[in-house]
Amino acid sequence: MSFMDKLKNKFKQNDETEEVSTKYKEGMKKTRNSFSGKINDLIARYRKVDEDFFEELEEVLISADVGVMTVMDLIDELKMEVKRRNIKDTKEVKDVISEKLVEIYYGDDNEQIEALNLQENQLSVILVVGVNGVGKTTSIGKLAQQLKQDGKRVVLAAGDTFRAGAIEQLEIWGERAGVDVVKQGAGSDPAAVIFDGIKAAKSREADVLICDTAGRLQNKVNLMNELSKVKRVIEREVPGAPHEVLLVLDATTGQNALSQAKTFSEATDVSGIVLTKLDGTAKGGIVLAIRNELNIPVKFAGLGEQITDLQPFDAHAFVYGLFADLLEENEK
Repeated sequence: MSFMDKLKNKFKQNDETEEVSTKYKEGMKKTRNSFSGKINDLIARYRKVDEDFFEELEEVLISADVGVMTVMDLIDELKMEVKRRNIKDTKEVKDVISEKLVEIYYGDDNEQIEALNLQENQLSVILVVGVNGVGKTTSIGKLAQQLKQDGKRVVLAAGDTFRAGAIEQLEIWGERAGVDVVKQGAGSDPAAVIFDGIKAAKSREADVLICDTAGRLQNKVNLMNELSKVKRVIEREVPGAPHEVLLVLDATTGQNALSQAKTFSEATDVSGIVLTKLDGTAKGGIVLAIRNELNIPVKFAGLGEQITDLQPFDAHAFVYGLFADLLEENEK
């Protein structure tokens, strides 16, 4: 059975898996239209798999923001696999590409890297970081609502005290999700707000505390110092915390998102990425670039405006979303 057939079967098992595949299929329409269209065009123009074919494939992958380093790795892997399987026909390469994309994403790790690291029977602290405008507060609200629906008691800490309206925005999300929001006035010390948040979460016997943080101070150094200070307060009050440092990135900014990830991971040991607006870009390959070049897993993907459109990330579903049209073509 080909890898694409396995993917198809994986998401046709039951209503739940089919719903996941549908969300990724619909949410990744822009990337797929661009990516699949170019791959199909390439396969139509080349009858045999040769050096010219790989060169053009390289360009297609780079244009989808897969990242130059990742593309080089991927092309090397593809060449080896094509040689090993003695593939001559370009049509057969589609299957190898989909398989290698999943392999490159996971590397030596298993699929557990995508799961949130929540503690049993004790407070889990999630620190959320990212520049302004990427959808940080919205992602926190959606995540809070999902955790509450899973039966968790959630508290939010409004640590973004510098951006006008950030505290109010978080309060609105808190009301929507039906969770408590701990805040101070605008311009307060973020570390003090997070400290209050931890105290409140403990006294209310919460399962999860999600901490919002500032996205822009006067300069990068100030921002990183502020985040380091917040992190020290969390570590002191809850040994072993934060259990997750989630960096929110806007998928539509492409390579700029990659450089943001590098900057933040230097300051805060980022453990996972929340990639928003994946439905709004034709360059969804940034998922692979972040994972491969920074070794940080994507934990959630934003595939639309609805609360349920912040989906736990699944590399198989992501690749399914990339190749859905080709998979359906094969069914005809």
